[in-house]
Formats: sequence, C-alpha cells, structure tokens
Amino acid sequence: MTEIKFDSKILADVAAALEPHADTMFQQRSGRWMAVIELAHVERTEPGPEEDKDRAVKVRVVAVEVAADEFTDERLRVAQQDMYRHRTSRGTLDEVDSYRADNILRNGIGLHTDAA
Repeated sequence: MTEIKFDSKILADVAAALEPHADTMFQQRSGRWMAVIELAHVERTEPGPEEDKDRAVKVRVVAVEVAADEFTDERLRVAQQDMYRHRTSRGTLDEVDSYRADNILRNGIGLHTDAA
C-alpha cells in the first residue's frame, strides 16, 4: 500500500487564491468550503527490501480555486458526488448510473454563465 502525505508548503499562487476567503475561514471554526485543487508530486519514499514500512508519496497543492458563491459551491458539490459514485460503483448494480459522472467530466459542470 502507498501512504499519501501532504506537503505543508503553501505556494504564493495558492495563498493568493485563498486570501479572499481567509477571514471567513478564520471566523467559521466548523466551516467547509468547496474548491477545485491541483496536486503535484513532490517526492516519493521507497523503503528498502529489509524495511517494514509502506512506500509513500508526498503531494503539494499547486493550484486552488474556492467556490465564491452558493451556485458554484453546489455545482462543485454535485460534481464531487458524481465523481465519488463513478469511482466507487465499478462492478456494482449502480454502475449503470456512472454515465452522469463521465458526462460531467467530459463536458464540464455547467459553471459557465454566458450573458452574451
């Protein structure tokens, strides 16, 4: 099994994207925020043949966008739920419904509001 670790370094771009939400995050101790994140590989640890350890990979958040309104929050939440169902339904009776996740991933989640 491979252990996942998060690198604690916060890149300047990530900090800048989180800054508009920082005061709210500070004030809401039990708050939750939907976001789109991009992870990057930072390092891997592969124990030697005689070591009784799992291998590990460390990832870092390299980009983040936090939902700025309820509309976007709900759309991201639906996409997350669809992706979860898609990931966990393989080989089950629910697999038939996974087309929605495939469709969302292929065509986007409808965040565009073209007012043209």
